[in-house]
Amino acid sequence: MDNKLIKIYHGPQHPGITGNMSVELDLLGETIKRARTHVGYLHRGFEKLIERRTVIQAFTIVCRLCVPEPDPNEENFARAVEGLVGLEISDRAKYIRVMVQEMSRIAAQMLWMGGQSGSIGMGTVGQWSLYDRDLILDLFEELTGGRVYHMYTYPGGVRRDLPDGFLGRLSELLDYFDKKLPKYDSIFFDNATFKQRAMGVGVICKDEALQNGYVGQALRGCGIKRDVRRDNPYLVYDKLEFEIPTYDGCDVYSRAMVRRAEIKESIKILRQVIEQMPAEGLIMQKIPKHRKFKLPKDDIYVASESARGEFGYYMAGDGSEKIRRMQVKGPSLIHGYTLLENLLVDEELSNVALIMNSLGICPPEIER
Repeated sequence: MDNKLIKIYHGPQHPGITGNMSVELDLLGETIKRARTHVGYLHRGFEKLIERRTVIQAFTIVCRLCVPEPDPNEENFARAVEGLVGLEISDRAKYIRVMVQEMSRIAAQMLWMGGQSGSIGMGTVGQWSLYDRDLILDLFEELTGGRVYHMYTYPGGVRRDLPDGFLGRLSELLDYFDKKLPKYDSIFFDNATFKQRAMGVGVICKDEALQNGYVGQALRGCGIKRDVRRDNPYLVYDKLEFEIPTYDGCDVYSRAMVRRAEIKESIKILRQVIEQMPAEGLIMQKIPKHRKFKLPKDDIYVASESARGEFGYYMAGDGSEKIRRMQVKGPSLIHGYTLLENLLVDEELSNVALIMNSLGICPPEIER
């Protein structure tokens, strides 16, 4: 290495890192000349853990693949199992699943907002957003018994029905968010400091975004309208009206504005779910007992739109009660390696956390 370059490690202990990972940086002064992502601080191996357990035992593992947003993992796993065994769930269960997915999406965006604002020292925004995320977690606790890991979206439907008055309380929370979002605009999204720090930083080339398979805000922040909920509808998303927000700046600010618009669209979807939720229907289809739940010799791929982009599960059975092959496709692998390492070159050291948080990287998806 050139003796003028200084090597430092951003993470895994650094508060600006997105989870248990590290970015090795070669600096010339304050300018980054090379960046290399390192994982290996988790040692989890989720896919192999799942393959060594029965279908029902494996269900308890999948939510750990992304702690801030466990519900898309549960939904993908359940839908993959249902697809392999030919199990159709009721419309009521589908609407409840959509409700859970969109609540999870808003909670994840609130957590992102705290991290993104904290990366440039705007602590007040993080205090607001984490409080508002807790309001959603309160509803999750009421619905599922858990605040972070819910283990609620289960093969065959959902584990329990809605508590009395739950939809009314959800509607009141949506009213609160509608009133609160303009305040976030004034303190964060329209803030001159954030604009100065985020505009023109972490710019992604549109052609590169398509060629390399970037997803979520990294893609929609380049003006490219892609969303699994619209492109390949699942559950009851084809019955709901919502927009796919895009922004053309291709930078950190564009990705932030896409997330801001997605919160509004999730509120719109949840209001439709409340209005259209069927009053009748089984929440859980009858499924085989633990040791008798066997998957046929077949395979399947299912995908959903997480708060960070397309999230997919490949699952294969061999006629036994265990999953022969399980593979997870999340946004973090390509965003955490190819994209992040490229974006950091020639950026200032102070922009590392800012750029990283804009990409929605969840390290367990990489070390899976």
